[in-house]
Amino acid sequence: MKSDFRVFAMVSFMAVIWGLCPGSLCAAAKHYVVINNDVNGSNTVTFYQASGTASAPKLAHAKTVKTGGTGLGGGYFGIARQVLVKKGNDECVFSADGGSNDIAAIIFKTQKIVGNYKGSSTDVDGAGGMGLAVNPNGKYLYAAFSGSSTIATFTIHSGCRLTFVSDVAAAGLNGGFPHGMASRQAAPLSDVMVVAYGDGSIESFSISGGAPVSNNDLQISTGYSNDSVFPDGVDVTKDGHYAIFGDASADFSEVEVSDISSGKLATTVTYGGTDGSLGKGLAANNVWLSPDESLLYISDNLSGQVTAALFDKNTGTLQFGCISKALRGYGTTWAYSSAIAVEGTSGSGSVLWVAEDARGSGASSIGIVDVNLKGGKCTLTEAKHSPASDPNSLNLCWLNAFPQRPF
Repeated sequence: MKSDFRVFAMVSFMAVIWGLCPGSLCAAAKHYVVINNDVNGSNTVTFYQASGTASAPKLAHAKTVKTGGTGLGGGYFGIARQVLVKKGNDECVFSADGGSNDIAAIIFKTQKIVGNYKGSSTDVDGAGGMGLAVNPNGKYLYAAFSGSSTIATFTIHSGCRLTFVSDVAAAGLNGGFPHGMASRQAAPLSDVMVVAYGDGSIESFSISGGAPVSNNDLQISTGYSNDSVFPDGVDVTKDGHYAIFGDASADFSEVEVSDISSGKLATTVTYGGTDGSLGKGLAANNVWLSPDESLLYISDNLSGQVTAALFDKNTGTLQFGCISKALRGYGTTWAYSSAIAVEGTSGSGSVLWVAEDARGSGASSIGIVDVNLKGGKCTLTEAKHSPASDPNSLNLCWLNAFPQRPF
């Protein structure tokens, strides 16, 4: 694996915009961003409140809580170290404590820690980080351990409690461990989880029975074979028809798409790469579909930008749409952009939250980008209150958003 991906991919970050009132944090319904600070030591989770207007969104610190575990302080761009799950009347925050090999469970409404949960004695996190994903019905949580190349399954109970079920071995054809993971509910696979291993290989699993069962489609991606890039981040369309992989590359932006409607991952089709057809951004480790699936947002990790590609959800094809300027502070106060998520639950999503990684040299931040899509043409413009500083994180890598997309 190229060393640039190992060096550049730092600490986990996951932001969440929450549509329900979180008890002590607000008197009326508001939106929040939640960050796993992944501190190399006593780990914390930080809550930010979203405010401002539609044309001038902004974020402000609300509360920081200790997870009860220790963070990792490093990792890969495509690995999500936090997920949020609706379970009955509870909204749960599950944050990975990579340094102590556990998952901290937090009730969002009260910001109280429920407990810290571990897999088996053989589940060990490594320098890559611990990735999390959730079953589409919210019944199971999955934790991928980079040190042991295993995926542990946990049952999610009311009150945000977890019970360990089992774990399975999960390694790529070139010895990689799980990086990006994404799940979706779709026929004929029922519940499916797609995994990128960060070594050029990809695989899908059936998770309809809880524990992942391979669909026997472990394969090397086309991008790795042709351009020596590594699928890292993953997203899946609402109907489960297409899996989309963001590729790690230092020299260009490349994305791969696989048709999984047959029940297995088909050979990936590449977009971008050396021909520059997805714009002039550098690296595309993190990808995220807009709520209406008309746009695929790409975090240009190594050029501090965001790209929007026009996506056809019926054919799974991509073409360049627009690209932002380098976001404020890039190259001076922060080093790499990473994961992105949308604020809205319909259309383009309106606003993007962008993790900005300081690579340990200072406070990281959250970029805020306005999206405008009209007549098949788009623009990406940084909001005037961007970025929001996050002094609790020296490195930020992953984010996601609530209210969630409709898939």
